Amino acid sequence: MASSAAAARSLRLCVRGARAPAGPPTAPEPPRRAHSGAAGGLKSIDELPGPSLPTTLYWLFLRGYADKSHLLQGVQRSLYGPMWRSRFGPLDIVNVASPELIAQVIQQEGCYPTRVELPHWKEYRELRGQAYGLHVDTGPEWYRIRSTLNPKMLKLREVSAYAPLIQQVVGDLLERVEFLRWGSRDGATVSDVAAELHKFGFEGISSILFETRLGCLREEIPAGTQRFISAVNTMMTLSETVLLLPRWCRRLLPFWGRFVRAWDDLYDVARVLIDRRISDVEAQEGRGRPAEGMFLTSLLSSRRLSRAEVYITVTEMLLGAVDTTSNTLSWALYRLARHRGVQDRLHGEVSSVCPHRREPSAEDLSRMPYLKAVIKETLRLYPVVPGNGRFVAEAEVVVGNYRFPKKTQFHLCHYATCHDEEQFEGADLFAPERWLRPEASGAACRAAPPPRHHPYSFIPFGVGVRACVGKRVAEMEMFLALSRLIQHYDVRPEPGDPPVGAKTRTLLIPAKPINLRFLPRA
Repeated sequence: MASSAAAARSLRLCVRGARAPAGPPTAPEPPRRAHSGAAGGLKSIDELPGPSLPTTLYWLFLRGYADKSHLLQGVQRSLYGPMWRSRFGPLDIVNVASPELIAQVIQQEGCYPTRVELPHWKEYRELRGQAYGLHVDTGPEWYRIRSTLNPKMLKLREVSAYAPLIQQVVGDLLERVEFLRWGSRDGATVSDVAAELHKFGFEGISSILFETRLGCLREEIPAGTQRFISAVNTMMTLSETVLLLPRWCRRLLPFWGRFVRAWDDLYDVARVLIDRRISDVEAQEGRGRPAEGMFLTSLLSSRRLSRAEVYITVTEMLLGAVDTTSNTLSWALYRLARHRGVQDRLHGEVSSVCPHRREPSAEDLSRMPYLKAVIKETLRLYPVVPGNGRFVAEAEVVVGNYRFPKKTQFHLCHYATCHDEEQFEGADLFAPERWLRPEASGAACRAAPPPRHHPYSFIPFGVGVRACVGKRVAEMEMFLALSRLIQHYDVRPEPGDPPVGAKTRTLLIPAKPINLRFLPRA
């Protein structure tokens, strides 16, 4: 536990972070009239429009939106306006689908914001006597953990030190692509690109978080690594189901037992990896030498977190990082394969900065604005999480002309705002150039948000003190992997392959496998 002086300092930092988020520029303040009191004409949550339970069931199961809830956001916004209420099972949610209203929610969320309650994750922790960790803990305890992680994950200088390690993993990815395409029938096609990039994302973030290579990109994946990967997939797949089902049905249905076993596997493998690093650190310190290493070593040496907190927090960080990298890269390659002009322009930029296929450095990436624009546009079209939560527990809040009580669960509809024509002209088009602004000379371009869209219409990594802690690492992984893939290959669709749509499984994922041809560049 931090001392009282440290806690006070953390509180001041937290307040500053909540008032002046480090993400998008400051958005308009909520209307002054919204805080004029109960007599100011404000409506209650019970007056908020929204679908009845039969209507929701009709959309989900008869109209086919059960795995396309990202598209349902737009349907419901057109019917009910930019804010509506949804109730389904134990969930009672206020959906917010305009950037102005999203800004109001975030600006009133308090010093220690909570994304969403995870009672089933908390129940598992208590069942096994584990620490709560980054996703379950709240308030000052959450902030203590988060502030311990920030320096090594969000400072550009610190994250740049991970570049050589990531480059090694990217090198293995290139070898894996070469192996798979030569083994295909046409000598060029890689089937289910997303599955391969999932392994890359797993290997990349694990090499940073655990300071060890797991062998995810080998032809024969080690048994322990495969157990880890399978546990992540199972837990993420079951998490939403377990949350929605009432507790009384656990003896009748297998979901809770499988959910617990998946978490057991996750925790056990992570604990073994972390304990191995703890032994190395203790051996170095026992010889009177400072511990040498990177993220995990620094976290252990700081002793700001208990060992139990390290176990669960590092595991949870891995959960959030793998799909961000793999899904975004999958969609980026899918779009580049179908937009020859965009791919040619990207290849030209990478080649001009790093001729003769020289490996890009962290410094080189700063001179590749179009590369960054491609990733930004991919995240706009395919946000990793199509909707994010905010659980406002501390006080009443006012959004628009409604007053909401404490413990209101908000759902921020990022997919709807990212596809809003009022914010992004040609919103369904893949147009990375929308993220570029000409320099005064007109001779070059640099990455910059266009002046037209509201800053809260596009916040792929969140904003403020609750923004994604792994944002910088994920970006570096994506930039390095995509630049080197485009250096080496002309990526094309499989002949006759129909378009691939998206589906929602908590995350926005391809509805069917993405198969691409990787043709070596001359």
